[in-house]
Amino acid sequence: MTVGTVLFDLDGTLVDSLEDLTDAVNHMLAGFGKEALSTASVRSLVGRGARNLVQRALGTELTAEIERGLELFMAFNTAHIADKSRLYPGVRELLGSLSEHGIRMAIVSNKQEALSRLILETLGIERYFTTICGGNSFSEMKPSPLPLLRIMERIGAHPGTVVMVGDSINDIQAGQGAGIATIGCTWGYGGPEELRKAGRLAASCNELGDILLKRGAN
Repeated sequence: MTVGTVLFDLDGTLVDSLEDLTDAVNHMLAGFGKEALSTASVRSLVGRGARNLVQRALGTELTAEIERGLELFMAFNTAHIADKSRLYPGVRELLGSLSEHGIRMAIVSNKQEALSRLILETLGIERYFTTICGGNSFSEMKPSPLPLLRIMERIGAHPGTVVMVGDSINDIQAGQGAGIATIGCTWGYGGPEELRKAGRLAASCNELGDILLKRGAN
């Protein structure tokens, strides 16, 4: 296939934000008098949006506690969006190369849209993306294919020319549900088992660029 549009996941795919997410989670937990979690523990909790992360970190079903925790988490994460977050090696060069080849790019993240835009702007890569959507942009988030389908409708992209690139099972399932090609990034937060059904795997941004530009995603 000839790739015309790439839909990128954000955290764990383009940006290593795990330390900032861990700091935000632990700030939230401290507000409840709970012990801090390790980075590895937080890594196992991310991927289904901020509310799910807060709820799982607190280990509660109480709406009031989840709402309070979400408020603490969001406020801290907004104020410290990229204290420690960094682009993965080769990301800036990859985006530049795809742009030069006329490939459209969009962000489809489960991170809230405002935070997605903020971290992209802070790290200086927001300009590469035609559309940016987050976990609260539509009525459903990944692994539902709905965000991907809405983005493709919005920009007029034919499914046969679109690739979903991400690091977790949420990205792969969403891409498959939307009927598009998928590429799993092995450097992110998801384990090998999560990516085993991806159409292709990439171990670096150089390899990802090679797949997208030289050989196609199939």
